[in-house]
Amino acid sequence: MQIILMEKVINLGNLGDLVKVKDGYARNFLIPRGMAKRATPAAKAEFEARRADLEKLAAEKLVAAQGIAEKMAGVVVEIARKAGVDGRLFGSVTNADIADALKAQGFDVEKAAVRMPNGPLKTVSENTLDVALHTDVVAQITVKVVGEQ
Repeated sequence: MQIILMEKVINLGNLGDLVKVKDGYARNFLIPRGMAKRATPAAKAEFEARRADLEKLAAEKLVAAQGIAEKMAGVVVEIARKAGVDGRLFGSVTNADIADALKAQGFDVEKAAVRMPNGPLKTVSENTLDVALHTDVVAQITVKVVGEQ
């Protein structure tokens, strides 16, 4: 299916690009989230008419994300979990737990934005993780997992 991207999408393209994707990806993910529209002649004309507004909105989102990233740089999130004597947790710390802890500190972050390349944290440790605030903006935070008895 041919679509017009309404915002930058990682590994796909930038605002205004005409790209061809699988039908299911477009119908089930991109179009419902407002990231793309079908590339009909009417949609192309509408996009060209609104292009300046959409580019301005995208620039504002980028500036806002950069501001949040500056505030978030170096933030330490401490999460307490029950742990055994050897330092392994009874359970794990997931991206949802980290997102909730960031919300408690005043940062509104979705759980999907917290990148955990090695999966959930399962030991008492201190880890540096990335938080993707925008497709071009990534902030690093430190997550301390402490054991409680």
